[in-house]
Amino acid sequence: MEFDQLAHFLKIVQTQNITRAAEELGLSQPAVSRSLQRLEDEIGQPLFERQSRKMMLTDAGEVLASRARQIMSLIDDTLSEITDDGETGRIRVGAIPTIAPYFLPGLLQKFSTSFPKARMLVQEETTQSLLQRLTQGELDLAILALPIPAKYLEVEVLFEEELLLVMPTGHPLSQKRQIKLDDIQSLPFVLLDEAHCLSDNIVSFCRQRSFQPVSMEKTSQLAMVQELVSLGHGISMVPAMARAIDSNQQRLYRSFANPKPMRTIAAVWNPYRFQSRLLQAFHKAIQAYAAAFSAKA
Repeated sequence: MEFDQLAHFLKIVQTQNITRAAEELGLSQPAVSRSLQRLEDEIGQPLFERQSRKMMLTDAGEVLASRARQIMSLIDDTLSEITDDGETGRIRVGAIPTIAPYFLPGLLQKFSTSFPKARMLVQEETTQSLLQRLTQGELDLAILALPIPAKYLEVEVLFEEELLLVMPTGHPLSQKRQIKLDDIQSLPFVLLDEAHCLSDNIVSFCRQRSFQPVSMEKTSQLAMVQELVSLGHGISMVPAMARAIDSNQQRLYRSFANPKPMRTIAAVWNPYRFQSRLLQAFHKAIQAYAAAFSAKA
C-alpha cells in the first residue's frame, strides 16, 4: 500500500467520482482507476459501491477512509514540522462565500507582503464543507460566521458585522434613514439558499422578533441576491462588508433601528493538527487585519 494510493482513494471519497477525482489530482482517469484497483486487490474486497452517478463507500471503505485520513494527516504534519522555518510553506485557508471575496483579498495581500515565500491556497465553500475539511486536516484555518456546529475545533471570535437592508432605488422605504421590522414584514425577500448560513442568520433574527421573512426567490451567490434586488424582485439583508465594495447605483442600503441584525465572524482551526510558525504568524495577521477591518467598516 503506497501513500499515493491513499491520496487517490481519499480524493475519490471526497468527490464520489473517479473522473472528478482525476481532474483535481491532475491525473488521467485510467491512472486513478488503476490506482484504486490495485488498492482493492491488495485489501481483497471492494472499497466502493459503484452507483450510476456517484461512488459510495462500502463498510471496508469506511474503515480505510478513517485510517487513511489519519495516516495522511500524520505525514502532512511531519513534513510541515521538519520543514518549518517560519517563512516558507503552505497555508490552506477557507472561507464561506459571503466572507471570502470581501475579507480575504486584503488579508492575503497584506500577509504576502510580509511573507513573500509563503504559498497560500484558498477554498471558498459552505460552512459544513469547510468544517469537514478542517476536521479531516485538509484545511489549516477557516473564516466563518457563527454559530459553528462542530466539536473539537477551536473557535476565535474576530468581530461582529451589521447586516444592512438592501433595496432597489426608488423603493418606498428609500426615504427612511433607519428601518423597522414592521416596515418590511409584508415585503418579498431574495435570500441565499439553505446551504448558506447567512440565510440562517437572517431568518433567525426575524423569528426572534415573531416575524417570518417571505422568501420569493433563492440563489447560491450573494452577488446574484444583489442583482435580483436591483431588478425589483424583492429586498434582502446583506453584510456590511459586501456593501462596502458595491458601487452599483441601482441599489440602496439602510441600517435597521435597534436592535440591529448582526453576524459574528470567527476564525476556526483544528487544535490537534501541527501549528507551524508560519501558520501562527498568519493567525496573528488575521487578528490584526480583522481589528482594522471592523474599525473601518
